[in-house]
Amino acid sequence: FGRAVHALSRIGEDIWLDPLQKGLAVRSVNSAQSAYACFLFSPLFFQHYTANLDQGRESKGVKCKVSLKSVLPIFRSVATLERSVCKCEISINVSDSRVKFQFNCRHITKTHNLGYQECEALQAVFPTHLCPNILKAQPLLSDIVMHFPTSQEEITLSVSPLRFKLKSYYEEENLIKSMNTEMSLHPDEFDYFQVGVDSDVTFCLKELRGLLSFAEAHGLPVSIHFGASGPVSFSVEGMVLEAVVVLATLASPDSENPSQESIPQEAPAPDEGPLEAEAAGVAPKLPAFPTEEQVASSQGSPVFIPDLHMRNLLQLHGDEVGLSRPSLCDVIFESEYLTSPATPATFK
Repeated sequence: FGRAVHALSRIGEDIWLDPLQKGLAVRSVNSAQSAYACFLFSPLFFQHYTANLDQGRESKGVKCKVSLKSVLPIFRSVATLERSVCKCEISINVSDSRVKFQFNCRHITKTHNLGYQECEALQAVFPTHLCPNILKAQPLLSDIVMHFPTSQEEITLSVSPLRFKLKSYYEEENLIKSMNTEMSLHPDEFDYFQVGVDSDVTFCLKELRGLLSFAEAHGLPVSIHFGASGPVSFSVEGMVLEAVVVLATLASPDSENPSQESIPQEAPAPDEGPLEAEAAGVAPKLPAFPTEEQVASSQGSPVFIPDLHMRNLLQLHGDEVGLSRPSLCDVIFESEYLTSPATPATFK
């Protein structure tokens, strides 16, 4: 729990504690509402968990806003707490508007009573199940990010079906005085690599470092969902917890026109796929080309052919149930994908 607090401190100045029947949700949003993070700890994470939604609050529950300036000093040294604290008890007193953090240590008990403000927590609205690009890797992203200086504010993520690239991003007036860092990886380095559209998105690195440190400490893989424009989502999922960070992006001018060539709107030949054949009113026939292409590499793993991959995109999303199901962190999915490059994740 302390590591989650440190990760959220990189997002905003306050956290929302939201006790739910499915677990304790801890959220944070920055002042510009361009970054959102949520950690959900399931009841199995705790030795004992009770969400008391009584006193006429069953419909909306208790949502309390606490300043991170008050919470962060309590969990200042996570390594020390892990060695000295036997049990941590978190309770919310609705009548006194207090949140109590009680540490049961050896021969001593520490109690911290913090005041809170009751208000609704913002929730990101981002349809990750409609994102054409899905990447997943375990320790890879943390190893890459460590090569960028701590002063680096923004980075650009560029992907195509055959490559993955991260590079520094600076405003034009700072290009001469800046140190540029760029790293490229082959799709074989990822546990899962699905690219439906070439993309170049720029986002804030500072707000992501907390989640990557949390994932590395717990050995959890990080999943990335994004498109040619719009927000990018980073998520981790374990047996008893999951977390998500949604970041607004600065889309490049080239991202509005993806590099993939558009398919001519012509009547398909009989040997094309079943969807095209059905639309043209001809008999469907299986494609004559192979479904995978071997890429010259040490592993020689299969990589999707772009045209065929785009044709089977909907089927792939339907098959990957684990990656497309709604997150427990209340990142609410809508039926339409955010396509505007200037529109960040919506909050409500």
